[in-house]
Amino acid sequence: MTEQAVQVTTRVFEEVLDAWFTKKRRAFLEGGTWSSKTYSIIQLLKKIAESSPEPLIISIVSESTPHLKRGAIRDFQAIMGEDFRDKCWNKTDSIYTFPNPDPESNKPGTRVEFIAADDSSKLRGARRHILFINEANNVTYDSYRELDMRTTLFTICDWNPVSEFWFHHNNLQEVDGNIYVHSTYLDAANVIPQSVKDQIEDYKDKDPNWWRVYGLGLVGKITNLVHPNFKQVDELPAGNRFYGLDFGYLHDPTVLTAHVIVGDELFSQQVFYDDTGLTNDQICRKMDLCGVRRGYDEIFADPSEPKSIEEIYSDGFNIKEAVKGHGSVEFGIQKVNQYYQRWTADSLECIKEQRNYRYIEDKDGRLTDKTTHTWSHGMDSRRYAVASIDRGTREKPKTGKSSFSFRIRPRETMQEVKELVARMNGG
Repeated sequence: MTEQAVQVTTRVFEEVLDAWFTKKRRAFLEGGTWSSKTYSIIQLLKKIAESSPEPLIISIVSESTPHLKRGAIRDFQAIMGEDFRDKCWNKTDSIYTFPNPDPESNKPGTRVEFIAADDSSKLRGARRHILFINEANNVTYDSYRELDMRTTLFTICDWNPVSEFWFHHNNLQEVDGNIYVHSTYLDAANVIPQSVKDQIEDYKDKDPNWWRVYGLGLVGKITNLVHPNFKQVDELPAGNRFYGLDFGYLHDPTVLTAHVIVGDELFSQQVFYDDTGLTNDQICRKMDLCGVRRGYDEIFADPSEPKSIEEIYSDGFNIKEAVKGHGSVEFGIQKVNQYYQRWTADSLECIKEQRNYRYIEDKDGRLTDKTTHTWSHGMDSRRYAVASIDRGTREKPKTGKSSFSFRIRPRETMQEVKELVARMNGG
């Protein structure tokens, strides 16, 4: 959303505000991208917090701490604008305490706490007046129930309808005291740029399911997911770490992912996901900052960019072309699907991609071998790495007899490497 969006309200805001004033128990907001769901809710919570004569406790919940930091907390700070006071913000516990609207009162004002749903200890016991679950479809029904049972006044949930989940399964729309609000980008037409509208509408024919979910805000289908199952973990385990790199184009991001294979588990982490149009030199600098070791760590990159690979290799990185050729995409997908897949919780964009990366149907509803480009960048980065790692080679720097080190170029064969090693050892 833009700064302008902070200053104005939308239909979504007005409907949830009416639900609050008419003392509805719950509001469920289902809709497409850029429809102002999250912004409108946080705008409303700010107004309630600033005006309530009695201090309230408001809990804003999302699936993980990284998701909160990149989503609801960032939106909250943007909406607060100049009203945000550093002295009111407890960064350690992610709690903002508003000043009491009564200047004569010594009591603190309303408290807004940000809670990650993956921390079960924070879901039990504590009570609140108002609850907001952001992207509720990524939070379990048990977590929702625990939180809602300990909420006394008002519960709000929002989500993009990627597929049916516990809201639909339990027919919560039909429960007395609940309201349902559907929205699309057109409900926020007065606050979003025309370029965003054009970009959304561009997917009408390109990806009908994307358009259905994120354009029209209607429940989509997940039967065509390329990688249906994964779990989140806190960090990569110890082990041989290797990387995949997908180069960006125009509006597409440049994505570097790191991977460790332990038995039949594939652990992955989004190192960077950058849509600023990085040059090869900038990619090298970012890899340095992220701790990728020059001349050592294996990086398998998009094989359609041999010039970029050569430039980055010349800058000292052990980068190689990923497996390429006819059938290489499906081969890579099958390789990834041989493993139990894990993403670190801070890999936000890649997690969202995996939840949406699908095979596209043709006009007759038959599956094709084409995949959704919008959600492919992190998936391609991982595929390059996993499909190629068994074919890659890595030699550790020599120690002792010779201090000379070397790097293996993608075009060198194992025989050439053996001959080079023999010469270095005096053979």
